[in-house]
This record gives sequence, C-alpha cells and structure tokens, in this order.
Amino acid sequence: MKRMWNMMGLVFFLGMMLLAMDSLAASAGAQGVKAKESMFSLIMKGGPVMIPLGLASVLALALAIERSLSLSRNRIIPPGFMDSFKTIMSEDPSGKKAIRFCEEHRGPVGNIFKSGLQKLGKGDEALEKAVEDAGFRETDKMKRSLRGLSIIVTVAPLLGLLGTVYGMISAFETASSAGVGKADVLAKGIYEALVTTAAGLTIAIPVLLVFQFLNNRVDTIIDKLDEMGIDFMRHCTEKTESQGKE
Repeated sequence: MKRMWNMMGLVFFLGMMLLAMDSLAASAGAQGVKAKESMFSLIMKGGPVMIPLGLASVLALALAIERSLSLSRNRIIPPGFMDSFKTIMSEDPSGKKAIRFCEEHRGPVGNIFKSGLQKLGKGDEALEKAVEDAGFRETDKMKRSLRGLSIIVTVAPLLGLLGTVYGMISAFETASSAGVGKADVLAKGIYEALVTTAAGLTIAIPVLLVFQFLNNRVDTIIDKLDEMGIDFMRHCTEKTESQGKE
C-alpha cells in the first residue's frame, strides 16, 4: 500500500509538470503568437536560461524518486525490528548479539539502538544521552537529504526571473532599434521573455509539493523513532534492574 502511495505521488509530480507546460503552450497559442505553439518551440524561445532550468527539472525528478524510495518507512524501520530486538536481548542481556543485529540492519534505527547498546551498563543517563545524540544525528541526516529539493524550489523561480529580465532587456533593445510604431515587436519580445518565468514556476511548484510531502514523511518517521527510543531505554533499564536483582 505504501509503495502504491509513493508511485501515486511521483505520478502526480510528473503530471503537474507536464500539465503546466502544456497549459503554458496552449495559452501562448491562444494569444495568437502562432496558430499552434508546440511545447518544444515554446521552450526554445526561453533562451539559454532554459538550459539550467531543464537540468533543474531533471535533477528534481531524480531526487524526488530517490528520496521517495530511500525515505520509505520500511527501509528506515524494518518490519518486526523491535520484536526481534527484544527477543535477542532476552537471550543475551549483555547486548553483544543485539549490537550485531543492529549492524546487520544498517539504518537510522539500527544506528540509534547500537549507540545505546554501547553504553549499556554505564548508567541510565549515559544510555539516554547516547540514544538522544544518535537520534539527533539520524534526524539531521534525513532532513539534510531533502535540501536538494529545497534549493531547486528556491532557485528555479529566480532563474526564470533572471531569464525574463534578460529577455526584457533584449526586447526593448530590439523595439528601440525598430523605431516608432513597432509595438508588435515589443509585445513579441515580452511574450518570449516571460517564458522563463513561467518555466521556473512550473518547476518550482510541483517540487515544493513533493518537498513538503517528503518532509512530512520524515517528521512522521522521527516521531516513530522517538517512540522506539523510549521503548528501547525502558527495555534496557528493565533488563539491567532484573540482572541486578539476580
């Protein structure tokens, strides 16, 4: 079910970008610039700035797919991890087998539990601090992994605006060279200049939606890791107390 939702999110992302570009081309044709403006010809009118915008769109798609797969809950928190961990701890309270188990499940939850196990027997405060520090590091890693999408959301509209400014300069220069009464030349130049702004927004809006979607997923995973961390410390404390009574 989760994989299906991931794929639906990616399809929505692609659909938004294609629909926006198609709408842009259709509106350009409706304004009478041409009888029918193709998407490719419209992109070509944007000038050199469309190259980094195109690269940004490809990079955003790659990042969206990679992050969507890497940040899936089953990858970060393997199913049945906590139950298996408790079983191993009951068999070997020293934590040696549990450390090996965590090393076999490399990932945020494995790294957090391993850090706690290494402080086992050194007091509750040391155990708690180790789990908190490891949790903070893993949380920061997951948050930082989304910075690429955040940068594209910020830069794409700015690139589009930059292309429009250059296009407007060129349009007014061409219009002034053409002389008085050449409003059609200026209008065409402005129309072509606005293509980059439209392209920048077309890229930024779907990427922003994907970024927020993945960011919310990370927050949900962090909440679950926090619950597991509390359960882990409680379990280790109970094991330590039972060993002391024996």
